[in-house]
Amino acid sequence: MASLPTGVTIVAAGGRDGPAGATANAVCSLSVEPMLMLACLDRGSRTLLAIQAADHFGISVLHDGQEGIARGFATKTPVAEKWGGVAWTDRAGVPAIDDALVWLRCELRDVIAAGDHVIVTGEVEEMETAPGRPLVFHDGEYRAL
Repeated sequence: MASLPTGVTIVAAGGRDGPAGATANAVCSLSVEPMLMLACLDRGSRTLLAIQAADHFGISVLHDGQEGIARGFATKTPVAEKWGGVAWTDRAGVPAIDDALVWLRCELRDVIAAGDHVIVTGEVEEMETAPGRPLVFHDGEYRAL
């Protein structure tokens, strides 16, 4: 599936000890009415635990100048270190990467086990968009579209 270009996002949630977030490219629109999003996270993801505890999550769609953010959030680095040096804003308890192309605030709907990942769905409560070119992941590399 590395041949299929995908958008690059940060899926994040507020937590007791600060925000948690992970790079995710298995993210998509699920429904228009109601407006639902879908994201897949590793079963062992600290971000998944934060989403389940918070009952809300955010999706920041990265632009082509945010590759460093994508790489940083794709690691198992301690949660607080991932956010070091990253411009972000707390929006009603949900972290948003500043300057992202799209930011969505979702209320958690479903948590579905699927192999070594978990699918979360959420109803979109808030959305912001900005102009720019998306960052994509293709053939093992981050690229500008």
